[in-house]
Formats: sequence, structure tokens, C-alpha cells
Amino acid sequence: RRLNVRVNIELLSISNPVHKKDLAVRLTDDNDPFFLYNLVISEEDFQSLKSQQGLLVDFSAFPQKFIDLLQQCIQEQNKDIPRFLLQLVSSAPALDHTPVSLNVVETNPFKHLTHLSLKFLPGTDAEIKKFLANCLKCLKEDKMMLEEKLKRTEEDLTRQLSYTQQSLSEKSRELDKLKNEWTSYTTALSNKHSQELTSEKERALQAQTQYQQQHEQQKKELENLHQKSVQQLQNRLSELEVINKDLTERRYKGDSTVRELKAKLSGLEDECQRAKQEVLSLRRENTTLDAECHEKEKLINQLQTRVAVLEQEIKDKDQLVTRTKEVLDATQEQKVILEESTEEKQRHIEKLETTIKSLSAELLKANEIIKKLQGDLKTLMSKLKLKNTVTIQQEKLLAEKEEKLQKEQRESQEMGQSLRMKEQEVCKLQEQLENTIQKLEESKQLLKTNENVITWLNRQLSEVQMAKKLDSPASAHAGGRAAVSPLSMPDRPSFHSSGLSHPISPLYAFQNFLEPIHSKNGNSQCPVSKAGTVQLNSQLLKATRCSDAHTVPAAGHAANKENGDQLGLEPKYFKKKDDSIPLRGLSQNTLNSEYLRPYLPAKAQPSPKTAATPASAYFPG
Repeated sequence: RRLNVRVNIELLSISNPVHKKDLAVRLTDDNDPFFLYNLVISEEDFQSLKSQQGLLVDFSAFPQKFIDLLQQCIQEQNKDIPRFLLQLVSSAPALDHTPVSLNVVETNPFKHLTHLSLKFLPGTDAEIKKFLANCLKCLKEDKMMLEEKLKRTEEDLTRQLSYTQQSLSEKSRELDKLKNEWTSYTTALSNKHSQELTSEKERALQAQTQYQQQHEQQKKELENLHQKSVQQLQNRLSELEVINKDLTERRYKGDSTVRELKAKLSGLEDECQRAKQEVLSLRRENTTLDAECHEKEKLINQLQTRVAVLEQEIKDKDQLVTRTKEVLDATQEQKVILEESTEEKQRHIEKLETTIKSLSAELLKANEIIKKLQGDLKTLMSKLKLKNTVTIQQEKLLAEKEEKLQKEQRESQEMGQSLRMKEQEVCKLQEQLENTIQKLEESKQLLKTNENVITWLNRQLSEVQMAKKLDSPASAHAGGRAAVSPLSMPDRPSFHSSGLSHPISPLYAFQNFLEPIHSKNGNSQCPVSKAGTVQLNSQLLKATRCSDAHTVPAAGHAANKENGDQLGLEPKYFKKKDDSIPLRGLSQNTLNSEYLRPYLPAKAQPSPKTAATPASAYFPG
């Protein structure tokens, strides 16, 4: 009998007490759960089996080879005459718990070859129980998996059902809507078509009447033409009869000339044969000459191509030279024109803006025209081709206008950028001009303030000299330094100690004139230091110019009565700075002395302890 048997092959590794590998093969039947045969092959058993059956495979490769043989048996099982068979042979007439041999047999028309035969033992009750328990466990697991899959599929199906029902209801509604729309649309179309049919019938009748009239007119014209052609043909027939008579006469004359020419022809044929022989010889020569001529023509063509290529290269180079020259000339002209074209470009920008506005209005008009055309297209489907061409042309014109607009906008933007750059350059130049003008004015003011200070110091010196002569007329004869007027002032010494080589200022002379007074009047209230220095502030040089000079009289002095206004130097002119130029001759105490008290503000005046020495000064405003 024939059975479907399941073969399980397992490699068992045992590590206690010695590491071993065993091959376990099990035969089962899915339809008969009590059908169980086992075989365990160790490495030692395999060696005996190898020697008995003449196997050429090791124990490690034996399982794979055995599986390959089983697969070949599976492939051949459905054929009528299988090549490989798997035979299960038992000694007993029935499979009743007796040892069984499993043979892998290859069938040939000559012999049945057994590749492998293995002896299996029937399973004991315990082994059958274990096998059945494993089968039950696997079946339960499969059952659980199938139940879970069933639940999932039921849930998915219920969801899909509800979704399909909803979609079905929505689709049915949409279908009803579409049906209603379709009925309304079909009725409207039928009405339109009926109207169009009536209009077309009327047009066809009109066209038919027009065609009939045209046909009648053409018929009359053709009849007239036919009569004219018949008359022309009759006239031509008479002419041809006259020509025929002339030709018959010429024919007779020709026959006589033909006879004469036949006699000449016999002589010419002899000459022709001679000429043919000459022609054959000339043809042979001509073939050789043609071959040579062909080669020379090839050379000439090659040379002509080279000459054409060289001429093209020369032309290209000439064009490049001319282009470079033109570019150079254009760049030079642009350099000259760019300076002159700023105003023209501004005007051009204004013109462009006006043109842009007009073009935008034209575009709006064109858009309205397009909308009208689209409406006409929907209504008049028969005239689609003609109107499509019109719309395409208009769209091309619109695209060209839009491109022109974009180009003009780009040009206007570039012009605006160039104008901004030039305006920035003009602003920078104006700022530089203003800075230079301010520096010029400051230098002029400095010069005038220096002149005013020099005049004021000279006056101070003269007044001090006069006061000294009035107070102590005998002091001129005493031992000490004599006061000298500014006009008869000795040569000004140089500042060798401070590293300055320019002449001494009038402040140095003022100190020399004040020294004898200090030595005479020890109790006077204007002490002067011999080695003092005055720091002229740089802001004194930046003082504002004032054209009117005022003279301020000191308290109790009767000599100075020119102006009654009391003005003084601001305290910023007496601030000490590191970058100021030291002038030898006046000490710091002279600034706080009674000579400068009337010209200082109230905060900067020193506290009067004694009566002030009369003095007068001339300050710029």
C-alpha cells in the first residue's frame, strides 16, 4: 500500500558525561497518531553503517545528504514511473509493533539500487504518549492562534461592513443627486439640440437655395464656354487640313532624300567600324586617366575642405577682433555717456512708469477680452478651432508684453540703483566739502583770536608800564630790571630748555614787567610767580569770532573809560589740558590774580582779601 509519511530529522547534542552528537529520525503519520517509529544513530553506529553499506559521507554531512534523497523522492512521487522511491519494509504482514527498515531506492530499467536502508524501532507506549502530548499541545496553540485570528478578522469585517454601509448610503445619495442632475442636464441638452437642429435646418435650406442659384449660373456659363470651344475647334480643323496637305508634299520629298541618304549610310558604316576600333582603344586610355583624375579630385576636395576650414577660422578671428574693438569703443562711449545720461534716465524712468500704467490698463482690457472669449467658446463649440487660434495669438501678444514689462521694470530698478549710488557719492562729496569749509573757518577764527590775544597782551603791558611810572617814578633809577615798552622790546629769546625754537610770546614780556612791581610792592595783591606757566586751552583757539572788542575798566581805575560793559573770558579758556602748549612767563597765580578778576564769571573769581590792583584788559567777545 501507499502512505504519506512525515519524517523528522534532529541533531541531539549530549554533554554529560562526554560531549556527543546523535542523529534522531522519527517517522509519523498525520492520519494515524499511533504510527511512530524512531531511530537514533550515534557516531559509532554511523561508522558501522558506513562500512556495511559503503557510504562515502561523514557523520556531519550525512543528515543533509539524507534530506536531499528525501526531497528527490518527494519530487518523483506524483509520476507514474518514479525514479526515486521510499520503501518501508517490515517482516510481519502488518505494521504491528515490529522493527521496520526504510529504504531509499533508485529505479532503473535494469536494476533497483538501494542507496540507503535504515532500521527503525516502533515507539513504546511512553514515547507514543509523549508524541501525542506534543501533538495535542501544538494543536491547542494552533487553535488559540486561529481563534485570535478569527476574532481579529471578525472585528475587521464588522468595521469594514459598517464603513461599507456608510459609504453605500453616501454613494446612493450621490447617485440620486447625479441622476437628478443628469435628467435636468439631458432635458436641457435635448432642448438645446432641438433648437440647434431647427436653426441648422433653416441654414441648410438657405444654403441649398444659394447653391441651386449658383449651379444654374455656372451651367449657363459652361454652355456659353462650350459653344465658344466648338467654334474654335472647327476653325482649328480647317487649319489642320491645310497643314496636312503641306506635310504630304514634304513626305514625297523626304522619300527621295532617304534614298540618297541610304547610299551615304553604307559608306558611313565602314567609317563607323573604323571609328569604333579607335573608340575602344581610347576608352582603355580613358579608364586609366579617369582613375588618376578621381584620385586627384579626392586630393583637391581634401585641400578645398582644409582651405574652407582655415577661411572660417580666419573669419571667426576677424569677427572676434572686430567685436573686441566694438566692445572697447562701446565701453569708452558708455563711460562718457553714463555721466551725462543720469537726467535722461530719470526722464526715461518717468516715461517708463507712464508706459507701465498704460500697459497695465491694456492688460486689464486684454484679460476682460479673454474672459469674453472664454464665454463665447463655451457657447459656440462648433467654432472652437478658429477661436483657439485667436486666443493663442492674444496669449502670445500678452506674454510678449509681460516680458517687455519685466524688462522695463528691471531696467528701471537698475537705473534706480545707479541713481542711488550716485546720490550717495554726491552726499559724501558734500560732506567732505562741508568738513573742509568748517576747517577753513576754524583756522581763520584761530588766526583772528590769536591776533586779538596778542593785541590785548600788548595793551596790558603798556598799561602796567604807565601804572608803574605813576606809582613809583623813582623805581626807574633803582636796581632791577627796567620796563621796556612793546615797541622798544629787545629780541625775543628762544626756548632752549623746552625744546621750542620759535620766538617768545608777549606773555613772557608781561612777566618781566610784573617782576619789578612784585619786588617793590611786597604787600600788593597781585603775586606773580617767576617760573610759572600758563596752559592755553585748545578750546581758546576754537572760540567764536566777535567783531566788536570791548574794554572793561577795573574798579577804582580812572584811566580806562572807553566802554562801560563788563565782559570776561569764559572759564573753559583757563582749563588745563595735556595737549596744550606751555608758555613761559605767566604763572598759574596770575590767572587768579586781581588783574583777571573783572573778566572771570562769578563762580571762577577768587575771594578778595585785599584791595585789587587796578588793571584793564582787551578780550574778544
